[in-house]
Amino acid sequence: MTMELTDLLHELNDQRRTFRVTMKDLSEADAKKRTTVSELTLGGLLKHLTWCERGWTHILTEQPLPPPGMLDFDQYTWTGTDLGELLGWYDEAARRTDEALRTASLDKLVPLPSAPWDQDPQPMSIRRIVLHLIRETAQHAGHADIIRETLDGQSTTASLYEN
Repeated sequence: MTMELTDLLHELNDQRRTFRVTMKDLSEADAKKRTTVSELTLGGLLKHLTWCERGWTHILTEQPLPPPGMLDFDQYTWTGTDLGELLGWYDEAARRTDEALRTASLDKLVPLPSAPWDQDPQPMSIRRIVLHLIRETAQHAGHADIIRETLDGQSTTASLYEN
């Protein structure tokens, strides 16, 4: 594994950890609550990031057809599944992503599936996929921090310094 990949995985895992702090001691009911005018909930963000990890791992390992759920516009909505089970799915998706990246070449270009917003997508390097996952996770960690602080006053930043 190259130093660059080691650094990228470190950053991705740091962003995942920051996101996971917002789930600490969260009840299932609270994970489903909207705390702002947005439709976003902590459970919905968790579901989306799980689907995001699964989808990009599917793409970077060059599996056929679009990844399951990639075009599901309901991926920010979470109902039903037990919160602990959903957290487990997220951790497993992250583990599979890391595993796939450890054997990949960052310079390798992989084809992207077409989507309604891009019928003829250009191939993407695995490096760019990792950078996209870092950005996506960081962006939603910020959303989650606002939702959690609005929900019960818990601050991700303060929680990170407690650990």
